[in-house]
Amino acid sequence: MPVSGWKVALVGAAVACAAHGAARAGSAAQPGQTVGLPAGFPLAEGLYLIDTSSFGVRDTRPRDSELNVNLPSIIWATPWRVLDARLQFTVLQPVTATAPNGARYQSGFGQTLLAAQLAWDLGQHVGVSYLLGAYLPSDTKVVIRNPVLHQRFAATYNGDGWNLTAHFLYGIFFDTTSPTGTYYPDFLNLDLTATKKFGKLEVGAVAFGSTDLPTGRASYQRQGQFAVGALVGYNFGPVNLQAYVTRDVAERNYGGFDTRGWLRAIVPLGKLDDQPGDKTDGPQPEPLLAKR
Repeated sequence: MPVSGWKVALVGAAVACAAHGAARAGSAAQPGQTVGLPAGFPLAEGLYLIDTSSFGVRDTRPRDSELNVNLPSIIWATPWRVLDARLQFTVLQPVTATAPNGARYQSGFGQTLLAAQLAWDLGQHVGVSYLLGAYLPSDTKVVIRNPVLHQRFAATYNGDGWNLTAHFLYGIFFDTTSPTGTYYPDFLNLDLTATKKFGKLEVGAVAFGSTDLPTGRASYQRQGQFAVGALVGYNFGPVNLQAYVTRDVAERNYGGFDTRGWLRAIVPLGKLDDQPGDKTDGPQPEPLLAKR
């Protein structure tokens, strides 16, 4: 579905995964938020708006828990290269609304993510990337509140219209205890994509998993999940849309299985040095996610 030379690593959201019990916390980066993206490849030079939104219901008892997460981000793929990799910067500001166990909805801004990324095109349709950033502290009580050092490692094969991507997301908390006493364990997420493009249409399978890392606290109940789903996307020109649905097939200490619908919009905004009337350096209407 879409941009020559694109190949993005969408960076992540800061949201506590709505669960079952105030003493447990989920991954600071929402599991599944990067599936569908060839995260190992560099973007073509320019500025991009990427928004991924999801709504899910977890079948907790006695009432279901609902969680909506919206992840608007700006990514700048700079003209600069470091170690022969494209240097990219990301700013992401999550917004979340949650109703755990049938309670009244609460909403607010999540942790802002600031990150820099190096993305290499290794040739033969293979790319890798590394992202380093941090989630900033948040005063919103319904999300994770403590700062997080965040790293991402991705590898992508994108030959013959395929997008085969594995994306690891790793978070380390600077302080593992929130102002209200909630314990925050370090976490590891894995987002997986296997899709195929047929012209402007893209279809395929996705999956993701997340787990709290060992804490050394015998009383802490570590959380984890694994979900699978299907994706469909379409290139409408400069704007690309993807939609996917996922369902947990395994979970640990979340209190129930999550079913979630996702929608993503990818909009190239052009280069930062574009001038009005400049047709040479203006926004390029190349399709996103297609190989160069």
